[in-house]
Amino acid sequence: RSPRAAEILKAYGCWLLPLPAYSPDLNPIELAFSKLKAHLRRIGATTFDAVIEAIGDICSLFTPEECLNYLAHAGYVAD
Repeated sequence: RSPRAAEILKAYGCWLLPLPAYSPDLNPIELAFSKLKAHLRRIGATTFDAVIEAIGDICSLFTPEECLNYLAHAGYVAD
């Protein structure tokens, strides 16, 4: 929101996309968090240790294609 920052970015050929203070629909991590929460409910992780273990296991639940879909859903273009 700083005019000086916008000026510097423009000088480097960048553009700014002003966003609302919080835009979960434009944040691809929200979809991943949703999947994580569903996984925690499915396995019944109710203790701290169970949650930590489940978070460690969650990476294997995401495919590269799914991650690209999260980005596309949020309006990002991935190469």
